[in-house]
Amino acid sequence: MTFSSPWWLLGLLVVAALAAGYLVLLRRRRSDVIRFTNLELLDRVAPKRLGWQRHLPAAALIAAAAVLTVALAGPEAEAKVPRNRATVVLVIDVSLSMQATDVEPNRLAAAQAAAKSFADQLTPGINLGLVSFAGTAAVLVSPTTDREAVKRAVDGLKLSESTATGEAIFAAMQSVETFSQAFAGSGAEGPPPARIVLMSDGKQTVPGPDGENEPRGAFTAARTAAEAKVPVSTISFGTEYGTIEIEGGRTRVAVDDASMREIATLSGGQFFTAATEDELRQVYAELGEQIGYEVRRVDTSRPWLAGGAFLLVAGVGSGLALGRRLP
Repeated sequence: MTFSSPWWLLGLLVVAALAAGYLVLLRRRRSDVIRFTNLELLDRVAPKRLGWQRHLPAAALIAAAAVLTVALAGPEAEAKVPRNRATVVLVIDVSLSMQATDVEPNRLAAAQAAAKSFADQLTPGINLGLVSFAGTAAVLVSPTTDREAVKRAVDGLKLSESTATGEAIFAAMQSVETFSQAFAGSGAEGPPPARIVLMSDGKQTVPGPDGENEPRGAFTAARTAAEAKVPVSTISFGTEYGTIEIEGGRTRVAVDDASMREIATLSGGQFFTAATEDELRQVYAELGEQIGYEVRRVDTSRPWLAGGAFLLVAGVGSGLALGRRLP
């Protein structure tokens, strides 16, 4: 815990002095009582004194003063709060390898279900966009807070040939830039922070499996994203033993963890793997927590104020109830 106005804590010295003064008065009163030589007469003329309960009013008031002093110092603590502004572009691979059934019922269907769950989990202040890619990339939904529009687009994803991972990242970055420019034109305090979430199950084939470093390649796009401060978090989805049928034969379509990890590293994002729909949902849930919330220092004085007010009322109330007077 930290304090926005720590100098108020010096008031605790005053509270400590009050507590010490109360103890001194108790000792002095006890000494005065002992001076009476006729204790039998004292018992007759003095009302029967309460035991430890008689100290409750003073203890409550001293505690109230201490708690209210802490409240005045402005206690602060770290707390996870929803982001009210951020841009996320979800990029989904729809190449033919996504029809592999190593993930039930198939990779694409599982990816669609998990993506819609991700859209539902994001906090309301996040603007979510959608890009699909195979041989080319297409911006299906520009960043928006309308989750239904994104989910409808996810339901409409169709498979196609090839995998242009670099083009997908460039398309997502263009979508982020366009949205940021529109946001800046609205007079707001600068564009919101952005992130790309890329889900793919294989190595890029356009401009070629060994062309990640070409101008439109995946690694080049990742470096460009890093320069623009738009990290790309990647999800390698599928297994090593996935296959699809092409021209009557079975073709192996294993996941390419190495490329996905490199894209995340170059862009400053995170790398995840998922071999089932449940694992993919868990990855999206973790990303949703990271993207949708941020840790801030927030004011926590309200509980201290409430506690101090309660102790103050308790002290006054117990004084009236026990001694029929204010403490």
